[in-house]
Amino acid sequence: MLQRHGTVPLYLQLARHLQDRIDGRDLPPGAQLPSESELADRYAVNRLTVRQAVAELDRAGAVEIRRGIGTFVRTPPTQVSVDVSPRSQRIAPGGPAAPADPAAPADPAAPQPDPATARVERVLRTADAAEGEATRALGLPPGRVRRLDTLIDPGGSPLAVSSYWLAADLLPAVLPALEETANLAAALHRVLGEPVRYAWRAFSATAADLTDAPLLGVPTGHPLLVREGVSCTADGTPVYFVRRRLRGDAVRFVLHYQD
Repeated sequence: MLQRHGTVPLYLQLARHLQDRIDGRDLPPGAQLPSESELADRYAVNRLTVRQAVAELDRAGAVEIRRGIGTFVRTPPTQVSVDVSPRSQRIAPGGPAAPADPAAPADPAAPQPDPATARVERVLRTADAAEGEATRALGLPPGRVRRLDTLIDPGGSPLAVSSYWLAADLLPAVLPALEETANLAAALHRVLGEPVRYAWRAFSATAADLTDAPLLGVPTGHPLLVREGVSCTADGTPVYFVRRRLRGDAVRFVLHYQD
């Protein structure tokens, strides 16, 4: 399981393995991690290696160390709902968010497309579905869902890592369209023949973990903003679930309360 003669230190390999277990809900929110001695025995490493691995997870915000009690997987944040007009959903690169356009399209539920310069997505990987919330949101069994990870790097400067979950049968057509458009919403519009719209979005904060940190060019534990939610077709059919992690030092969100 751990590579004894590889270039990645054992403590970092162990931290990434535990992070994978947390992400896959093998260690769900609130669960207590095995003790140092149990982890040391299970992975055939010394306790110092375990201590370093847990410290990395703590720095990344994945676990909480309670002195004298144990180490626990952090629980999700409390949700606060805010209703916002979809007409204001757009990106203004390099400046404040643009105000709602009085000449917006007749369909008020359709978000404005992002400017091409604001979001340039490139595929990092595709994988089987592993997020229960995503598959439930799509109303599909895990075997019919695939995960697509992309990096948003306008101008070659990493800004955000996105994980999308969508129907497996969409992926073969979406990948070449995404290669051409550099924007998943535009790619899906091309594939489906109709625009997708936001059903809901949630905002929270986290720390850069052992996977996202090197992709975004930030240290482990760097503050990230998280935007996640579902987008759907005009009839309300869910198309994808997204969880986007954005550099907290490079992005801000502005909510417009008036059309």
